[in-house]
Amino acid sequence: MPRASHTDLRRNFRSLLASNTCYHTASVFDPMSARIAADLGFEVGILGGSVASLQVLAAPDFALITLSEFAEQATRIGRVAQLPFIADADHGYGNALNVMRTVIELERAGVAALTIEDTLLPAQFGRKSTDLISVAEGVGKIRAALEARVDPELAIIARTNAALVPVREVINRTQQYQQAGADGICIVGVRDFEQLEQIAEGLSVPLMLVTYANPLLRDDERMAELGVRIVVDGHGAYFAAIKATYDCLREQRQIVSNTSDLNATELTHTYTRPEDYIVWAEEFMNVKE
Repeated sequence: MPRASHTDLRRNFRSLLASNTCYHTASVFDPMSARIAADLGFEVGILGGSVASLQVLAAPDFALITLSEFAEQATRIGRVAQLPFIADADHGYGNALNVMRTVIELERAGVAALTIEDTLLPAQFGRKSTDLISVAEGVGKIRAALEARVDPELAIIARTNAALVPVREVINRTQQYQQAGADGICIVGVRDFEQLEQIAEGLSVPLMLVTYANPLLRDDERMAELGVRIVVDGHGAYFAAIKATYDCLREQRQIVSNTSDLNATELTHTYTRPEDYIVWAEEFMNVKE
């Protein structure tokens, strides 16, 4: 069977963005999952930053994975993938110059698109990842990403979080990222269709929503009418794999333990040990000058 090139897959992804349909992503985290997703007929996949951190480091999503580690995992997927996949490139692993390096590495890895978000990462001590960089810095990152891109078919998608700032600021940010040349806008944390309509009104580029299966946004036709082309429901396949691995190995060892009834989220928390990182942050990052 002839294999599609990276450019072919990027063109396929562009055709999804240009359509009038809403497509749901498959969570792909290694070559096998990418092949399974393509065989099952998924049109697009996504390598999540949090999933890559789990898969590569067994670490929580605290911006610990490096660009090289993330790009290596994307390269493994890109070698076999026969569906276009999006890379969740977090904040681009630094400032605008780091974003340029990120685009270069992920383009070589074979991704069809990548998202660059305007979250301030890594999070400052004592705060959750709820701070956003300035709009000007966000625009600079998008412009830098476009400058670093070699294959014009690679889609650069600007990402922001609608749950963290007032809707007027979301509208301002998304419109400025569109004006900067982003090929699409990714929005996390949209509450409902009323908020989505307000944001989408001033946008002409395709939208990507990270909904985490929000029940108030379960209408693909309505989302498509508002310009949504890509929907990320979450990464259930990866967490199901964690649960299946645990159950299989526990049964193999014939172990009955107090963790036997833990769900995938609880198991992930158990084995990524976020409490260790919190203690280390308190010890090494709580600097008082």
